Amino acid sequence: MPSRRRKKAILNPTMPERHPVDEIQADYHTGLTKEQVVYYRKNGWGNVSVEAPSKSTKDIIKSNVLTYFNGIFLLISILLILVKSFKDLSFLPIIIANSLIGIIQELRAKNVLDNLTVLNAPKATVVRNGKEKTIAAEHLVLNDIVVFHAGNQIPADAVVVEGSVAVNESLLTGESDEIRKNPGDHLMSGSFIVSGTCYARLEKVGADSYINKLTIQAKASREGEQSEMIRSLNHIVMFAGIMIVPIGILLFYQGYFQQENTLKDSVTSMVAAVIGMIPEGLYLLSSVTLAVSFIRLSTKNVLVHDMKCIETLARVNVLCVDKTGTITENKMLVQEVIKLPPYETDSPALPLDELLGDFASAQQADNITMEAMKAFFTNTSGSVPTGVTGFSSAYKYSSVSFSGGSYVLGAPEFILRQDYDTYREAIEEQGKKGYRVLVFGKYEGTPDGTALTGRVTPYALIVVANKIRKDADKTFRFFAKQGVAIKVISGDNPVTVSEVATQAGIANADQYIDASTLETPEVLREAVNKYTVFGRVTPAQKRQFVHALKETGHTVAMTGDGVNDVLALKDADCSVAMAAGSDAAAQASQLVLLDNDFGHMPEIVMEGRQVVNNMERSGSLFLTKNIFSLLLAIFSIAVGFSYPLKPSQISLISMFTIGLPGFLLSQLPNQDLIRGKFMNNVLLRAMPAALTDFIVVASLVVFGEVFDVSSVDISTACAILMAIVGFMILHEIIKPMNIYKYIIIWICMAGMVFCLVFLRDLFGITGMSMRCIMLFVVFSITTEPILRYLIRLVRKINILYNKAKDAFARNARRKMRQEDV
Repeated sequence: MPSRRRKKAILNPTMPERHPVDEIQADYHTGLTKEQVVYYRKNGWGNVSVEAPSKSTKDIIKSNVLTYFNGIFLLISILLILVKSFKDLSFLPIIIANSLIGIIQELRAKNVLDNLTVLNAPKATVVRNGKEKTIAAEHLVLNDIVVFHAGNQIPADAVVVEGSVAVNESLLTGESDEIRKNPGDHLMSGSFIVSGTCYARLEKVGADSYINKLTIQAKASREGEQSEMIRSLNHIVMFAGIMIVPIGILLFYQGYFQQENTLKDSVTSMVAAVIGMIPEGLYLLSSVTLAVSFIRLSTKNVLVHDMKCIETLARVNVLCVDKTGTITENKMLVQEVIKLPPYETDSPALPLDELLGDFASAQQADNITMEAMKAFFTNTSGSVPTGVTGFSSAYKYSSVSFSGGSYVLGAPEFILRQDYDTYREAIEEQGKKGYRVLVFGKYEGTPDGTALTGRVTPYALIVVANKIRKDADKTFRFFAKQGVAIKVISGDNPVTVSEVATQAGIANADQYIDASTLETPEVLREAVNKYTVFGRVTPAQKRQFVHALKETGHTVAMTGDGVNDVLALKDADCSVAMAAGSDAAAQASQLVLLDNDFGHMPEIVMEGRQVVNNMERSGSLFLTKNIFSLLLAIFSIAVGFSYPLKPSQISLISMFTIGLPGFLLSQLPNQDLIRGKFMNNVLLRAMPAALTDFIVVASLVVFGEVFDVSSVDISTACAILMAIVGFMILHEIIKPMNIYKYIIIWICMAGMVFCLVFLRDLFGITGMSMRCIMLFVVFSITTEPILRYLIRLVRKINILYNKAKDAFARNARRKMRQEDV
């Protein structure tokens, strides 16, 4: 009879309302009935996640509409309406379009992500009505009977009712040790099954379990962490947001109270300056560009958990890969069985193939090695096992006990230990061919899944191998050309891994080391920068390798598909998992290759480079306007002039020299290596252009005052002069030119000319007096040499700055060495 006890209600505002229920503990063979599941779900006891899987449509609209800068735009729109300057509201369609584009792109990205996430959502095998079926983890309810196999993540707190498993609780405890769980033992949500199979009853679901805390971590949504590009853009936005308020107030005060301009002229002058300083288009362009890249990657079967990682992967200079599933296909075949002399000496009652058949038959096919064993060794004697331990990644063996003795199968170093040297030559001979070698033998004692202490009599070497992926050589050649160092991190024999890596075309694959010899952090840190191939790597060491590489200044990407890769994946700058791997690895990674094709990696890197390189160019255009507007506003306040440009003119110039070309350029292919820091690169391009704009426009305003040119004429001259400088800057920034870039410039110039001729009233463009035209021509001619010499000056200053910085760093290192001595 199933037991019943009252369950207290725990309310959570993000979950369905809970009501007290009678707890039903069904037999593990049959599980809950359909009616019992409905009963639990109706009363709020489902395994519903507290965290929403993605932003809702309402949240997306709010985040794009209710922004700080949109609030500023709303305020200045109200001011313009109050002073009846309606034609200066020409920026409104652009602002509305910007918000709509952001909403549409985010909604499209949300739909793609939601659809792809369904393919990779956490799932569980549940027993209901006496049958096993696989369902989404969120469809589980309290007291469901769940079947766990190796690689599964535990979706809710549970208790083992039948079977035995080894569990990795590293995400919860920080320790990578495996813990054996038997009937009556508790399984914590967020931990992972490493080996074995069991039936478990869910004790705590939804808000009660640990899984809600782990969901954020497992999906790698790293709140607070930003890529370099986004972090730089945030700094620009923050600075502009702080500056526009006091400058806007000062401009209005000066125009209205000191110069005694009309209220309309004072408001429009202030609004023009504020609009010029707002970098909203830059931030929006980055979001749209990343969203478009995300959608492009989704068509290539790449699931992106975090769009920021697209940029990060483009900056990676060290890629850590596993042998199995990355260099080779995630399938293993037995190549050969080599009998060893002790087998003949021992003369066991059963032939070797039957011993191996009995061993394989008793094991679960919970890893690719055991799948290969079960497929190859099919001849059995029918012996009934008295004890079984699944494969332990920590101790590198599995075991089966029969009435006649216990047998183990695993890595030679862990099985043979002190006897390894006796068989070293035979083992390494196979390893040099790229094969993996396992030792099968009889154990003195009864294995319990922990480290072996008794002696093993080796009976045979089992030679197995993975097939190298057909595109592996091409992929690794690509990374070599791009200056990305490959580190092969594997639990297999280093000689074997080295040979496989060599066959896959990995540079310096002959430089290998046994990670079990790296006993101190200092030795490990030195080795990780010296060697290419690491064998016999433990789960804890994988994480240490990532940390050591990051500490030496590298940007590290990590690929993995197993439970033991999770901590290293979490700590890498960018993490990539295969969908065919464990649930844990797929959820812990920022990118998931849904078709398990490592050959997509070059495409992902190229996508990231396109984003960063094009955003640097587009960002320079936006920042040029922001720096120019800031300088001109400060100049106007300092010398007591009215801000010469109108809001409608700023909108016109921004549309055709910044906004439209910036977006079109961001979509062009660009596979150049990323060099330097994002902010430095943007400023190096933007500063000469902004200074040129400021010098010629400010000079034109001053000379306009000297020669008594009307402010209306000067305003038009400044707008056209800014357009000319804008196209010169655009041409300079997007070099080297090609046909597509020329087309972009021609389209933008045609649009500008059309507006100047046919929509001049809308954008405040008027005729100019002869005196104004002469000044305009003079300053138009001076723009090219000013821009050219400023570019040279800024580059020279940057070179001198970098030399000084390097010299300072060298002196600091020399001083530290002297202090150590």
